[in-house]
Amino acid sequence: DVQLVESGGGSVQTGGSLRLSCQVSGYLYGGNCLGWFRQAPGKEREGVASIHAYTGMTAYAESVKGRFTISKDNAKNTLYLQMNSLKPEDTAMYYCAIGLPGACNPRALSAGTFNDWGQGTQVTVS
Repeated sequence: DVQLVESGGGSVQTGGSLRLSCQVSGYLYGGNCLGWFRQAPGKEREGVASIHAYTGMTAYAESVKGRFTISKDNAKNTLYLQMNSLKPEDTAMYYCAIGLPGACNPRALSAGTFNDWGQGTQVTVS
């Protein structure tokens, strides 16, 4: 079974930084798409960033470009999201997920194209 466990969330002041981690087990990296999503109360889940497990191609939501960086460490089977210059509007539950290669849409990430999800880690910016 594929399991994803997020960590690294917490409360931070505006302008601060956090580094989220997603530890993956029961899965061997291949040509899949790895992504980060976030969801605030009463809001739809939105795509934040993605990285192709094989090519390393990345894509970001316009709202986080220049502030967030997605990366992976295949040896540790871990996905990361470095978040800098955090804003109150970044407050949300953050989820990591795995989808098929085609899920790494450079124009927009669709939650429906990702099959495996973590439990989420809360990020609060004030």
